[in-house]
Amino acid sequence: MSNQLENTSDLFLNYLTIERGFAANTLESYARDLFQYLDFLSNQSISTFERITERHVIAFFSQLKNQGVGVRSRARVLSSLRGFHKFSINEGIVNHNPLSHIETPKILKTLPDTLSVEEVDTLLDLFDDGQPLTRRDKAMLELLYATGLRVSELISLRHADLHLTSGYLRTFGKGSKQRIVPVGEVAIECLIFYMEQVRPILGQPKTVKKEDSGYVFLNRSGNGLTRQGFWKMIKRRAIQAGITKKVTPHTLRHSFATHLLENGADLRVVQTLLGHVDITTTQIYTHVSCEHIKKIHKQFHPRR
Repeated sequence: MSNQLENTSDLFLNYLTIERGFAANTLESYARDLFQYLDFLSNQSISTFERITERHVIAFFSQLKNQGVGVRSRARVLSSLRGFHKFSINEGIVNHNPLSHIETPKILKTLPDTLSVEEVDTLLDLFDDGQPLTRRDKAMLELLYATGLRVSELISLRHADLHLTSGYLRTFGKGSKQRIVPVGEVAIECLIFYMEQVRPILGQPKTVKKEDSGYVFLNRSGNGLTRQGFWKMIKRRAIQAGITKKVTPHTLRHSFATHLLENGADLRVVQTLLGHVDITTTQIYTHVSCEHIKKIHKQFHPRR
């Protein structure tokens, strides 16, 4: 890899961090995409921006496809590279863009996986053994369904973000954008119990006093819960609840949005609650709701 490409890559990532305020997960994706791209160019003996042609870009994406990289992931990589080359032009490093005629791979829009209200109730009512981790899991899932938070937002919550007496919490979404989200009474009750009765004993051996990490949700060691830890937990809890659908960390967020719309919530309100910048991102949930409406119509209309 050339020093020019490496240096520009570092400058670009710093720009995304400092000036754009991108979240850590997003920055990791950009860094991974750029590494793959620059590694490919190095193997092609490409040492400067001027030598990168559209042919090289097409060959790179063909390689990704042959490696089994899905269309959605390839579209994300293309978005990263577009930003990288646009940055290099804006900084006066180069004056041509080899991606200018590269089309975005067509992504078939798929409806998000959701649970029915009954399935959500089954999942959330599962917790009754009184164990500390069980009460923690219940608090997390109740809060996730009550607020529609992203999992990354949930596990990043800190004490100062909770305003339970006022019935809301503060979270920082994509691009570190702050938003205020209301919390329902059931979730508040579970969260207060967790904070008062469960959290103080997680990761606190009797012989060692450990410094508090400040995160709301902790693992057995008293550290902040990871995305992987949450994924394993929700998968295990779904199996215990007898739910046969594929349940992912995003499933309760999808269910939150769908159930709100099915009960008459305004699309703009749901957009605000989810933290979507573009309402077209939220509109996919209207398709799910339309399926619900069609089902009700078919069930109850006399001429079905």
